[in-house]
Amino acid sequence: MAISAFAVKVPAAEPLVADLRAQFDATASLGVPAHITVLVPFMPPQRITPAVLERAQQALDRVPAFFFSLAAVARFPTTAYLVPEPAAPFVALTNALAQAFPDFQPYGGAHEGVVVPHLTVAHGDAAQAEAAAAELQRRMGTLEFPVEAVCDSVVLLENSTGRWMQMHDFGLQQGPPA
Repeated sequence: MAISAFAVKVPAAEPLVADLRAQFDATASLGVPAHITVLVPFMPPQRITPAVLERAQQALDRVPAFFFSLAAVARFPTTAYLVPEPAAPFVALTNALAQAFPDFQPYGGAHEGVVVPHLTVAHGDAAQAEAAAAELQRRMGTLEFPVEAVCDSVVLLENSTGRWMQMHDFGLQQGPPA
């Protein structure tokens, strides 16, 4: 089934996580870069019109560009991930899109409105997630500084062929929210 998703790409994290993602996160082999999910699932790609893109841009304009770091490792039962700090701007991006598109709630509404921003490194199996988290923790301990990045855009990814491709890039406003 064709699907789309909003995400923040984090190329600064690739040197730290690319090999672990390739081993423990199936989406890496489907073309998904290191990222922090903003909203998934979104509408089928064939339904995304210029008007939909404009409404998404207007929603995203509520959150200005921001700096963040990835300095901690955390776990869900079958997932290991890096924690973005601050998390609040990512939650604001998710909430802005969910308000603009109420039929598309984060993770299909599966987590009762709780949004936990994260950069997935391993997903699907508890033992693999634990192994990935331990390795990630070891790697984080060798860094002089945490991974630092700027969120100045949100991408819309789509998968209508079995591989994820970038469909659109939404620039975020510089400075205070509009």
